[in-house]
Amino acid sequence: MVRNSVRGTVTAVLAAVSVAVTGCTSSAQDDGGNGGKAAPKPRAAAPSATKGGSVGGSGSACALPVTFDLAASWKPEAVRLGEDDALNELVRQGPVTLVCEIDAKPAGSIGFLRVWTGDRTDRTPRQVLEAFLADEPNAGKITYTDTEAGTLHATEVGYTVGGELLDGPQKKRAFAVSTPRGPVVVHLGGLDSEEHEEMLPAYELAKRTVRLG
Repeated sequence: MVRNSVRGTVTAVLAAVSVAVTGCTSSAQDDGGNGGKAAPKPRAAAPSATKGGSVGGSGSACALPVTFDLAASWKPEAVRLGEDDALNELVRQGPVTLVCEIDAKPAGSIGFLRVWTGDRTDRTPRQVLEAFLADEPNAGKITYTDTEAGTLHATEVGYTVGGELLDGPQKKRAFAVSTPRGPVVVHLGGLDSEEHEEMLPAYELAKRTVRLG
């Protein structure tokens, strides 16, 4: 599909640009001053996320069919469609549309929790995620798991996305739930797989606290 190619290219280009920008901070001091490659510093295991608010309810930044808790310093912002149909296509994936982005940068990470919603109520969470991934170019190593999100039945998917402009396959994760107003997909990406792993506590907090309304 043309739209798949466009989405895949946009994703890869943004990732490559982010890597280039962050890569500019290295210096001779980083590599010992002799031009050699510095050994990567091990990172400590990510702690459990501390609640910093919630999103989805009345008066929150994003009106959603569900409400869930946010990790401290993560900033939600509603995604609103404009008049450009071509750009609007980029915020639709499978049966759902992007309606909310929760930015991790204020908390020190590079990535988003993204919330997608749809109108149809006749699909299971697993079917919604399968259609969501069918519209994701270069997805691989896809694993579905039946689980719980808060008190709701949910399906979770873990997968990777590759591309010639990326350093390697990047980890992604999402869960889906059904509501009387349609499906909800909560998705975690990240600049790279390392950032993805660091942001997992915020994702797990969202999944653990999902409730209707």
